[in-house]
Formats: sequence, C-alpha cells, structure tokens
Amino acid sequence: MENTTQMGSFSKNSKRFALIFAPLLALLLYFVLPDSYVDGAGKVVTITHSAKACLAILLWMALWWFTETVPIAVTALLPIILYPLCDVTTLAKTLIPYASDTIYLFLGGFLLAAGIQRWGLDKRIALNTMRVVGTSPGAIVAGVMLSTAFISMWVSNTATAAMMVPIAMAVMSVIRQASDSPTITKDEKNFGICILLAVAYGASIGGMGTIIGSPPNGIFVRFVTQTYGMEVTIVEWMKVGMPIVLILLPLAWLLLTKVLFKTQIQEIAGGKKWIAHELERLGKLSPGEKAVLVVFVITVILWCFGSPIRSFTLEDGSRPFKQVSDAVIAMAAGVSLFCIPTNFKRGERVLDWEHCENIPWDVLILFGGGLSMAAAIQSTGAASLIAAQATAFVGLPVWLVLFGVCTLVVFATEFTSNTALAATMLPLLAAAAPVLGVPVEQVLLVTTIGASAAFMMPVATPPNAIIFGTGRIQIGEMIRAGFWLNVISIIVISLVCIALGDVFKLPV
Repeated sequence: MENTTQMGSFSKNSKRFALIFAPLLALLLYFVLPDSYVDGAGKVVTITHSAKACLAILLWMALWWFTETVPIAVTALLPIILYPLCDVTTLAKTLIPYASDTIYLFLGGFLLAAGIQRWGLDKRIALNTMRVVGTSPGAIVAGVMLSTAFISMWVSNTATAAMMVPIAMAVMSVIRQASDSPTITKDEKNFGICILLAVAYGASIGGMGTIIGSPPNGIFVRFVTQTYGMEVTIVEWMKVGMPIVLILLPLAWLLLTKVLFKTQIQEIAGGKKWIAHELERLGKLSPGEKAVLVVFVITVILWCFGSPIRSFTLEDGSRPFKQVSDAVIAMAAGVSLFCIPTNFKRGERVLDWEHCENIPWDVLILFGGGLSMAAAIQSTGAASLIAAQATAFVGLPVWLVLFGVCTLVVFATEFTSNTALAATMLPLLAAAAPVLGVPVEQVLLVTTIGASAAFMMPVATPPNAIIFGTGRIQIGEMIRAGFWLNVISIIVISLVCIALGDVFKLPV
C-alpha cells in the first residue's frame, strides 16, 4: 500500500539539501537566539536552554515537513529522540501527546469511515447530497462547506470533519465513475482538492461563529469573566463571530473554486438523470448499510449532545457520564462495528480488520508529533517568547497594531495548539494593551479568533490533519491555499474586530 502522506511535492535535490541543512539551520537558530526578552508588561524574561532548543527543533521539523525530506510521519517522531536528548523535556512527557484523546477521536472516525466505505453507504450519501445541492462542482463545494460550517458551530470541529470527509470522498468517487477518462484528469484533481479543503476550512471558519464552536472562544469568555467581571453571552459573541463567518465562507469558496483550483467541469455527465439511475441501481439499503448508518447517526447525535450528556446529574450529585468525551464516543462507534453482525450464518460483521488496511495510521503519528511539539512550546516558555513579539508594535496606529497581532497569532497557530496559544497570549496582550495604545477588547478578539484561523499546515488543526490523511491532497497544495486564506482571514478578522469589537466595552 502506498504511504498516504508521502506526497512528493519537492524534487530529490531539495530533499537532499533539507536533509543536511535543516538540522544545521536549527543549530544556528539556537545560538543566535538572545538570552532574554521583554514581555508585554515590560519585564525582562530569561530565555531558557529548553525554550531555545524547542524553537530550534521546531524549525528543523518545519523544514522537513515542508520539503518532505523523509516521510512526514517520520518527522513527527523527531520529538521522541530530540526532546530528551536536548533536554527540552523528559521522554515520558514527550510521549504523552502521542496517546492524546484527540488521536483516538481520529482513529474512531477512521474506523467509522472504513465501515461506511465498505458497504457503499458513502456513495449513497454522496448521490443524495448532489441531488439536493445540484450537480455542478461549485454548488457541491458550496453545499459541503456551508453544511460543515453550520455543524461546526455547535459540534467539535474534529468530529465535524470526521463526519463530512467520507461524504466528500464519496462525491469524488462518484465524479470519477462518471468520467470518460481512464485516469484522473486535472479538473477532477482540482475538484477533489476543493471539496476536501471545503471540509477543513468550513469546520475551522464555522467554529468562529459561536462560543462553543472553538476552544479559544471559551477561553476568551472565561478570561473576560475572571479578569473584568463581565459575562459574555452567546448572542453577544455572535455579533462579532457571525459576520466573520459570513464574510470568510464565500471568500474561501471563491479562492478555492475561482482562483486556485479552477475546474472546467460544468455538470456531472447525465446530471440529475444519472444520479436518479445510480440511486435506483443501489436499490434498498443492505443490512450492512443499515447497521453502519444507525451507528453513524447515533454517533453524530452523541457528538451533538455531548455537553448535556456529560453534565447529566443524578439526585446524589454524581455525574455518571462525565467522562464520555468525543473520543470515547468515536472509539465506541468504531469498536461496535466489529461486533455488530450482518450475516449470522457466515459470521459476517459490519467491519473486519481486512477492510481497515487503508486507515492512515501514519496520520495518527503525524498528529501525535504536532501535539507533542505544541506541548513543548507551551511548557518551555517558547510560547511566551512568541507572544512577547507583540511589543514590536508599540507606537504604531491602532489598526496596524491589530493587523500585526492578528498576523502573529494566525501564523503562530500553524505550529502550536490554538487553545494553548490563546491561553498564553490573552493575559499577556491584555496587560500590553495600554502600552500598545489599543482597546483591550479589540486586541483580545483578534487574538482569540485569529487562533482558529490556521489553514496551511496538516498539523495546525484536526480538520487539516483529517483531510491530509486521505492521501488525496499534497502538502504544497495545502500550504498554497492556506497561505492566501490566512492573509484574507487576517484582513477580515482585523477589520470586523475594529468595527464591532466595542460590543464588549471592556475596562482597561
């Protein structure tokens, strides 16, 4: 089986160059970093050896990821070797993120997708989706992006992407079957990139719209309540968050379908008649389809209502379901597929191990490495060093300061947890706001919402990693599209927060 994350985006010479010079540049960075810096409050902070080493290793890993010098999952294993060797952190702490609950949320989603694909339920869902939104590529991408964004406002963006990727893959499969070409054409490839990125971008953008849509939003609410004694309601948040969502979604759609990955496909051959014929050929739901559909629907419902389920309290005050996280739900769904019979006589189950051979195990390692890197950036103080760079904006016009802070946050969150970044930067920037000469609510909002605008790197967000795990998109294509959407997001987020940020009226 071909490695799903070996994309071959760079030449062999580029890879040879990076193999040698990435560690050398990392070593150079370690020695050129200063011994101290001034934080937002004007305090001199010492940069420790572990923070310098962490940033150097970050550069090494980033270069190897960009150039794919070695398989991307192999680069993700570097922390296991380098962090203990360079005294960044202990081996035990390095390994913890490789067993994160997020990884098992991925695994459960992959198992669910394997069951859906085995029985052809993905094709049925895709055909019905196209029957609703239309059969032109632009309409399909728009429908997928809008539905993903709406779900992501209320459900974990990881769970949302896990739900939507099988549908996107099925649509790609249907278009391949309808093509007259024996090989995948450029138009088909561009459409595939568009629909996969529509899932990732829709999940991330949709999460900006509500307090519960993204963890940084919740951190903002808790910080404002604790620091300023002000409650932020979901309606107040949506006055800022929803305009950003409503502006970014169509811009993301235009960027993908009309600028970067244009396709000449007008309609799927045969259009609605072809879809109706294909649905008729599928016939009634098979026992396997019914079983996997029931598991899929139950999983989605549990994901949607996870919060009230976890908060359910008995008369004695105990909460029996408080540990039922999204990862537990996903793994329960995945494991149940191996247990549910579809044919008693033949001993057939909904899913068996033979149909799991295409699960992208290397993506689980990839995300484990990203989480380990993010944890080290946080624990060594490297995150505070990154956040302190905001002091470079002192004396600039308010709008330029906000653009600068938003730019710093958006590109920093490509390599570290958006939750950790928001938790680190909010108190620092709140303290620095008077020095920077900007309204505190505006700088906190651009920081919080900017932390969710990571569109370039596979390890930046779970949705990015999930679509990368399909093996249908190259890292260079992700970076190309993500860079321009990052730039667009910086402009939109900054302008909206400047225009609407005073909704909160926080005291200095």
